[in-house]
Amino acid sequence: MSTQPFIGAQEYFPGIGAIPYEGTGSDNPLAFKVYDAQKRVGGRTMREHLRFAVCYWHTFCNAGHDPFGPGTRRFPWEKGEPMATAEARVDAAFEFFTKLGVPYYCFHDIDLAPDADDVGQYEKNLRHMAAMAGERQRATGMKLLWGTANLFSHPRYMNGAATNPDFAVVSRAAVQVKAALEATVELGGEHYVFWGGREGYACLHNTDMKRELEHFARFLAAARDYGRSIGFEGKFFIEPKPMEPMKHQYDFDSATVAGFLHAHGLQDDFMLNIEANHATLSGHTFEHDLQVASDHGLLGSIDANRGNAQNGWDTDQFPTELYDTVGAMLVVLRQGGLVGGLNFDAKPRRESTDMEDLFIAHIGGMDAFARGLEVAHALLTASPWEQWRRDRYASFDTGDGKAFAEGRLGLADLAALATKNGEPAQASGKQERYENLLNQYLLR
Repeated sequence: MSTQPFIGAQEYFPGIGAIPYEGTGSDNPLAFKVYDAQKRVGGRTMREHLRFAVCYWHTFCNAGHDPFGPGTRRFPWEKGEPMATAEARVDAAFEFFTKLGVPYYCFHDIDLAPDADDVGQYEKNLRHMAAMAGERQRATGMKLLWGTANLFSHPRYMNGAATNPDFAVVSRAAVQVKAALEATVELGGEHYVFWGGREGYACLHNTDMKRELEHFARFLAAARDYGRSIGFEGKFFIEPKPMEPMKHQYDFDSATVAGFLHAHGLQDDFMLNIEANHATLSGHTFEHDLQVASDHGLLGSIDANRGNAQNGWDTDQFPTELYDTVGAMLVVLRQGGLVGGLNFDAKPRRESTDMEDLFIAHIGGMDAFARGLEVAHALLTASPWEQWRRDRYASFDTGDGKAFAEGRLGLADLAALATKNGEPAQASGKQERYENLLNQYLLR
């Protein structure tokens, strides 16, 4: 990757250079305090562990609108005409990527290129913008972590895309997935994501859920087959979310998606892209949904953000909570890393309107995950944390406990052992000891 920021015909973030690492003693809001890309943690650099990506949609397309009002940010790359704006936006994006110093980015098809109802025009727009993005990737060394298609914004998808009861809509969704896969391959994208924003139902009275799920599986299999036929070698990720915009979405959480993949024989090509805010909306913690995915061997990538406990919707805030980032990195490190990366599917607050706020928000998220990485690594390698966990399950490592774990004892055998051994001794879970140790390492 080039060490010099990319500047196109116009500089869109003047006065901001390459973001430096200055350490925790710095008060510079445009400097990293913890994230040192080349610092080694357990044999890998922070850059290699974290594999940060910037999302195209929130950072360069979302002006801060909400259900109660329009956007508040005035982007300097807005040119009034859709294609002119898209061409200016790609220059702004690569300037931002290279100044921030991330290795990856992610996009939806209609973030990168103007949408069009006419299939030919849509495809022409995406091919043109993919070619421009490819030129900038070659100039900077930036990489595409994953691409995806937006199958939820257009009114045609009001009843879903791959799960729509109208076959014509399912076919039209295939146009976008085909084109987005082609663009992903052209740009050397490492993976591809499906987020089923409207793959679900609003009312069961008019829904054949079993049929819709079968169609969803067939659509995913067809996308996989086409991707392989054009040379795509990466993983396909599904991103769980319980609801919003639909009342109930079929990719509710990690456990639901894992079951769906295994039921339809898709587990060899598909993994999960877990978003923190989606996990909490499903009633779980971020760490829980990561752990479930990892336990199934399906944790592939992460959308790094957070929600607001006082708001009941997907606020997509930048991750700054260290307990969340430590918990996430404990899961990631235990499984040996990610084939995907950490994509900031997050947006500055509506009230944060300066262009420098885009940098400040990403810097905070990168520092929070860098610190989470440091603490998680220390807990796993330099503290009694893992030994405590192993000791808690030690009764299954020898004797009758091991025989049970290996499937050599039946229910009658277990009952006979209980009769013989009498009432079990009480064993403390010692939750506070773990919590205090985590705090101890956070403060180091």
